[in-house]
Amino acid sequence: MHSSSWRTPLLVLLTATVMVALSNGIRQTFGLYLVPMTGQFGWGRETFAFAIALQNLLWGLAQPVTGMIADRYGTGRVVAAGGVLYALGLYLMAEATTPAALVFSNGVVIALGVCATSWAMVFGAVIRVAPARRRSLYLGLAASGGSIGQFVMLPLSQRLISGLGWSEALVTLALVILVIPWLAVVLAGKAAKPSSAGEAANPLQALQQAGRQGRYWLLFWGLFVCGFHVAFISTHLPAYLADMAITSDIAALALALIGLFNVFGSIWWGYMGGRYSKRKALCVIYLLRAGVITLLITLPMSNATVLTFAAGIGFLWLGTVPLTSALVGQMFGVRYLTTLFSVVFLGHQLGAFLGAWLGGMVFDLTGSYDLVWIAAIALGIFAAAVHWPIDERGPEELAQARRLTERLAQQSV
Repeated sequence: MHSSSWRTPLLVLLTATVMVALSNGIRQTFGLYLVPMTGQFGWGRETFAFAIALQNLLWGLAQPVTGMIADRYGTGRVVAAGGVLYALGLYLMAEATTPAALVFSNGVVIALGVCATSWAMVFGAVIRVAPARRRSLYLGLAASGGSIGQFVMLPLSQRLISGLGWSEALVTLALVILVIPWLAVVLAGKAAKPSSAGEAANPLQALQQAGRQGRYWLLFWGLFVCGFHVAFISTHLPAYLADMAITSDIAALALALIGLFNVFGSIWWGYMGGRYSKRKALCVIYLLRAGVITLLITLPMSNATVLTFAAGIGFLWLGTVPLTSALVGQMFGVRYLTTLFSVVFLGHQLGAFLGAWLGGMVFDLTGSYDLVWIAAIALGIFAAAVHWPIDERGPEELAQARRLTERLAQQSV
């Protein structure tokens, strides 16, 4: 990475954390706009859910391309452009009065802005400067920024909506997100040139090498489940709680608590990933998610039930992202991590598309979210099973193991 002496690892980490806080924190507020927007214009919930679903899908589809551009030309430029697009999308959403305008602003423009300013983008910059033994922890700290932003932005957005109206609240957030282009200079830099003949010469070649290994795609399907959980809950939890006679203030507090406890969760799981098996930590997270969701839909509904669920699911919320990113770096190297993780993150966004859209569609068809909650439990168990057989060894360890196997085979002949 081409870097200046003032771009220390801690400064890069701090900047990445703030950037993720703004990008993810604002994105997590969109569920608060479902009821006021659909209520004012008479839209069904599926209309709003489809815009959020498309945002997640397009974000995922664009992420590998954005990652390759960042690895080749530098992270800072991509992030700066993404911040401008994000602000434009928020403004256009504030002016939306038709389903098409909502879908274009939130589902397309904001999607591209989020794609260029979120985890997959900044993780590459962080992991290239992080000490090898602390990569998992550094990524956990950077990921925690999203939760800090969520904890701050959700109650702030609720206050803005209550005091100014949903449209003016979005314009205010558009001004806030314009901080990101100014921060992008700290993340300037790109992958260094290959230092050995065995290393990939470019991002596409690195992707081809990783794609030949089944374990790479197991990570893809694991994050698919994560995306389903996160998008469904963040988009539909406020409406679900309203249906269960829980006030909007408690719903906003629940989403904020998810963000707060994810700060602790992201750091904790990042720390655990540096000390123990990352794949086993991922198995534990997904099984615990299935258990927490089961408790939500089986216990009597009350404010205490809601807030306990929020704390539990928050602790498990996005610890999967730094663990998976660190696992990709451990298994395939960090040189082209932005590209390699971007493709795995596409799985997250495909799951997010399904979770957000299916929630709205199932509710409009059945008048209930029960079937989607049950699907979320089953997917949690599936994700744990998918991660269990993953071989965590890196390229050097695998090469050594192959050479040892070949020598033993020759000796036995």
